[in-house]
Amino acid sequence: MGLIETIDESLSSLAGQWNPYSTGLLTLLFALVSYRVLTTREPDVHPMLLARQAVPSPVRNEGESPVYRSQAAPHGMPLNPGLNVKDAGASKWSRGRDGDLRDVWRKVVQGGDDGANGKLLTVLGKQNVVDHKLQDITRQINLIGQHIADQGGIRVAIYLPNSVELLATLFACSFYSNLTTVLIPFNVSDEELVSMLRRSAVDTLITAPGAFPFDAVIKAYPSLRQLVWVTDEGSSHMDWNEVPEGTGSSINVATWQDIVRDAPVEAGLELPTADPEHAPMDIVTFWQTKPGQVEEMVRFSQANMVSAIAAQLAAIPAKERINPSDLFLAADSLANVHTLVLTLAAMYSNATVALNSVAGQAPDLALATQGVAPTILVASPQTLLVSHAESTRRLSSPLAKASHALSTRSLTQEGIMSASNPLSAFASGASPTIGTTPGKLRLVYTAERAGTDTPHLSANVLSDLRVFTGARVVYALTAAKVAGAITQTAFYDYRLCNDGNGHFGSPLTSVEVFLKDSGSHRTTDEKIEGKIVVKGPCVAGGEANIGVAGRIRDDNTLAYA
Repeated sequence: MGLIETIDESLSSLAGQWNPYSTGLLTLLFALVSYRVLTTREPDVHPMLLARQAVPSPVRNEGESPVYRSQAAPHGMPLNPGLNVKDAGASKWSRGRDGDLRDVWRKVVQGGDDGANGKLLTVLGKQNVVDHKLQDITRQINLIGQHIADQGGIRVAIYLPNSVELLATLFACSFYSNLTTVLIPFNVSDEELVSMLRRSAVDTLITAPGAFPFDAVIKAYPSLRQLVWVTDEGSSHMDWNEVPEGTGSSINVATWQDIVRDAPVEAGLELPTADPEHAPMDIVTFWQTKPGQVEEMVRFSQANMVSAIAAQLAAIPAKERINPSDLFLAADSLANVHTLVLTLAAMYSNATVALNSVAGQAPDLALATQGVAPTILVASPQTLLVSHAESTRRLSSPLAKASHALSTRSLTQEGIMSASNPLSAFASGASPTIGTTPGKLRLVYTAERAGTDTPHLSANVLSDLRVFTGARVVYALTAAKVAGAITQTAFYDYRLCNDGNGHFGSPLTSVEVFLKDSGSHRTTDEKIEGKIVVKGPCVAGGEANIGVAGRIRDDNTLAYA
């Protein structure tokens, strides 16, 4: 009875002292606890998965670091060699073929598992978006490939902005044997263009009138034997087949539109049968350290390309995979192999791919994305830095800065990509204008070009870009002899680094990375540093020293030394 009396007296005393202030405090406490419980979310990925992002080899060679691999391709397992293409009638339990670029286009035509087909769009300004029929592009692939082969072409250079014709020529050279593709960066100087043509021994060129200096190139490089103009509707009435007098050249000139129009309607509707005895030829690219300087010519085999495509597909979590509901836009040039690999990966996933001729030439995302609403975007670091500076300048009010701070805290400390916060309305003006439907973008790819003058994106800039765009940003490290990427940041890695410089994530499933001692950069008990060396099926020649010093951080990610 004494205990009950004590409780009764305590409750009576509490009730006697109760007043409106007590009600207010209790209500506030209840509201805070309820808000915390209702708004608490699990991080997008378990923190332990970010603590060790790569697998080191148990032993290492003298003068080298351990060999690091992706968690998805540990030591003892083969690196990802290709697309695992299953032919009709093959057992579902058997291993598929690695494939080549012909299988990419067949997958585009065939569609996904549910029969959904992606589209190919050409963006011509804000109002005019052309939807190309896949059957028409298949016909162009056949007819252009047959024309080049009949004229004796062997090395086919493509000097075009991002366009359907560029991709069609790439696939045409894959379907017709003995045709090597040469990708030349668009809008280079006359001297650079002639140098690239001469170094790659090109005999056939696909280009557009107005962008190609015909007289200067023919005089400086008389070995060119075949030229195919890609004309637009406004100039298609002109006679482009005539060689100007005084050039002294026996070059065969034709137009893309005439080749397609003059063929029978039924011609080229079916893809050529794949000949297992004759694999497609290589793809030649040029690596520029800086504009105006050609550093290296690289030959990528078809095996290199499909391995890089497969690695990019495997790097995306299953629930975030590229799918037919996505619209993929490359705001960087397709002559950049990293951009090309991502574009081919989107096509293989049956996503809709939009092509814009200003991509890679204008640093303005609003201009590069006009007319469409992309969900996945590839952009250069220069372009993203311009957007970052503009968005930062618009964060003028204290409430807008507070909103940005709340979103940054949610990203970096809680590991949550939050779409909004209580102050989001005040910071809405800072978001860059990307596409016709703001907020639809979900993924941005960008890459550091090792050994070039590409501006570096720090961890703080990457975090700000995630807040401004509302999309996840994947930052990769690329090199001349590596198709795709060497390493790239994890899909759900939003952390800020203590030094602020950031990192490039872990190796993809198509490569393994180790550091070779060089000068003061050595592997010791305290640090792992050295020149970055890459091996794997996506590397031209199988192995490449990219000539840049790197270090392995505590979380097994790669960063500059």
